[in-house]
Amino acid sequence: MRRRAFITLLGGAAATSSVSWPLAARAQQAKMPLVGCLNSSSADADGDRMRAYRRGLSETGYVEGRNVTIEYRWADGQNDRLPSLAADLVHRRVNVIVTGGTPATLAAKAATTTIPIVFIIATDPVEAGLVASLNRPGGNLTGVTALNVELAPKKLELLHELLPAATVMALLVNPTNPVAAETQTRDLLAAARTLGVQLHILHASTERDFDAVFANLVQLRAGALVIGSDLFFTSRSEQLAALTVRHALPSIYQFREFAAAGGLMSYGGSITDWGYQGGVYTGRILAGAKPADLPVQQITKVELVINMKTAKALGLTFPITLLGRADEVIE
Repeated sequence: MRRRAFITLLGGAAATSSVSWPLAARAQQAKMPLVGCLNSSSADADGDRMRAYRRGLSETGYVEGRNVTIEYRWADGQNDRLPSLAADLVHRRVNVIVTGGTPATLAAKAATTTIPIVFIIATDPVEAGLVASLNRPGGNLTGVTALNVELAPKKLELLHELLPAATVMALLVNPTNPVAAETQTRDLLAAARTLGVQLHILHASTERDFDAVFANLVQLRAGALVIGSDLFFTSRSEQLAALTVRHALPSIYQFREFAAAGGLMSYGGSITDWGYQGGVYTGRILAGAKPADLPVQQITKVELVINMKTAKALGLTFPITLLGRADEVIE
């Protein structure tokens, strides 16, 4: 009897084990942290930055699909969708929200005061009302800023140095990103007055707007175009580069990708440096760090890229002084 009871007990233990192991596995899987990615752009357009983000995340010990899950929410340039997308991530009870672009960050900030938010933006987060200060963010937000918006006057200066005879220039901004649009408009109007240049402000928030914008530039006889910092424009870099070449309009944008796609010049930070640091900060927060204790990281490195092939197509000759300052010349 004792032997039979022992066999029964052993069999019962095995049966219990066969049930408990899947339960344990499911419990372990359920504990996997969940990151919500809220982005103004699209998955295809923001691939480079997100690959850099995942690399930064992995270097802190978190690998997507292995020990962390990422839920992606893309607005595809439609910033009015961001509040509902942010609310959805809050409803999903994500552990961290990482945001791409100022509109996405403002939407996330409005949606939660408790879930940590890591932003990756091109504007001054203090001026945008996101954090109390760069060194002591306070609250539930911190992140990375490339401060590309603040470089807008320098872009106008670079175009003026190349085209000193051009008296009419233009700035393209996205009105659905008012923080960046208003800052760049204010700063470039002041720079234009200093340079003695007439500056026209044009708006685009959808692809449908581009044809009207470039038709307007022709009517205004604009000699050059500064494309304002905005993730919607970043996601349309190739299209914008092609339009500037087709209309023979010397132009400048913030990221190298614009010049590589045929745009005349780019001046700004690296989109991959931006994403990588955002991934590192997400990993640190998942490991227990508080956003309020993590100073906002500033990507201070900037690079000037010149596309000489486009310059030749436009009949432009770069001054030696300007070529000498280029970090890269695309032949």
